[in-house]
Amino acid sequence: INNIEEELTLYKKSFTDIHQPRFSMDDIITVNPEMMQLKQMIQRVSKTNSGVLLLGESGTGKELIAHSIHRASKRSQKPFISINCGAIPPELLESELFGYESGAFTGASRKGKIGLFKAADQGTVFLDEIGELSVNLQVKLLRFLQEKEIKKIGSNNTEKVDVRIVAATNRNLI
Repeated sequence: INNIEEELTLYKKSFTDIHQPRFSMDDIITVNPEMMQLKQMIQRVSKTNSGVLLLGESGTGKELIAHSIHRASKRSQKPFISINCGAIPPELLESELFGYESGAFTGASRKGKIGLFKAADQGTVFLDEIGELSVNLQVKLLRFLQEKEIKKIGSNNTEKVDVRIVAATNRNLI
């Protein structure tokens, strides 16, 4: 049992090491007063556990800011998992985020799959292009945000998960 526990600890550390942010606020180099204010805002926001929505045109550095928020937060030693919601078909995105039980659908792994929310427990998930989510997935995501619970596809049970969400979009969500 001790060997298995040591191996599990090693795997968890490796997973966390792999899923660390690449950028920090030191990568935001500026003398622009508005950008300096943004850096101060990142510092303030990173000290909270609140979810964050980043709005801006493509190429403006939303991902850089998401990485910076995580790196400056209390969660910085936990996983940072980034997922582009627009790059994954809606049918697959739910199973990626929430996971699934064995045999939940045709082609599902016999072992089931842990979702990204569970994998990032106590860390941060960056949902890029959140405006691309289907209405059905928006409902499930809202439930997760309110209750901090996930329900794998094919499961009857819910699980508590502590994940901070940083989302970004270039769309007008109103």
